[in-house]
Amino acid sequence: MKRFDAVLFDCDGVLVDSEPITNGVLRDMLEELGWKLSRAECMRLFVGKAVKDERALIEARTGQPMTEDWLVRFRERRNVSLIRDLKPIRGAVEVVALLHERFEGRIACASGADRFKVELQLEKCGLLPFFKGRVFSGHELPRSKPAPDVYLAAAAAVGVEPGRCAVVEDTVTGALAGCAAGATVFGYSPPEAGHDAPQSLRDAGASCVFADLMELPALLSHPARSGSAG
Repeated sequence: MKRFDAVLFDCDGVLVDSEPITNGVLRDMLEELGWKLSRAECMRLFVGKAVKDERALIEARTGQPMTEDWLVRFRERRNVSLIRDLKPIRGAVEVVALLHERFEGRIACASGADRFKVELQLEKCGLLPFFKGRVFSGHELPRSKPAPDVYLAAAAAVGVEPGRCAVVEDTVTGALAGCAAGATVFGYSPPEAGHDAPQSLRDAGASCVFADLMELPALLSHPARSGSAG
């Protein structure tokens, strides 16, 4: 008997290489408010989190209110950069197509980002047809990651108990959300994520950490295997 009946993917950093683009825009706009960060510092602070949920931190460090107008301008600048520069994670299209067939369509994308961004990214990278009608945004639920709401909603939509779902995540915030939902989390941690990233994902509850998305289909078939990241 198969261990899993569905696969639930995070979007940013798992399916699409958006995080450097989005965080580059955020870093520039925070500097305009007077908070100067390196790109690495901005990634460390904000990857895996919704900007709107970091209002208190941004206001404390800039001394200025994070207005709705500022958020709208951030999303507009972010979207322009994504449309221009976004690419899929290596192997994402091939892996998603294979798993869509293997699981008879029981795959979903469950993101902490706003729906417009998620669907824009999936469409640009040729992934949206595999997730049509099964895209979930934490912005539309009572709580964002690390709460489990978005993964619970995705599991319910594909008609699979969370315990029979595999979740694919690249951040601690997302791994915590997947585990809180009762799913088995597979942590994607490519070499560029840094030396500490695999252990951070394991500490957050990932049952397996792997470095190449092309490994995922075999890992789902043989869940006891260790990924290349250890």
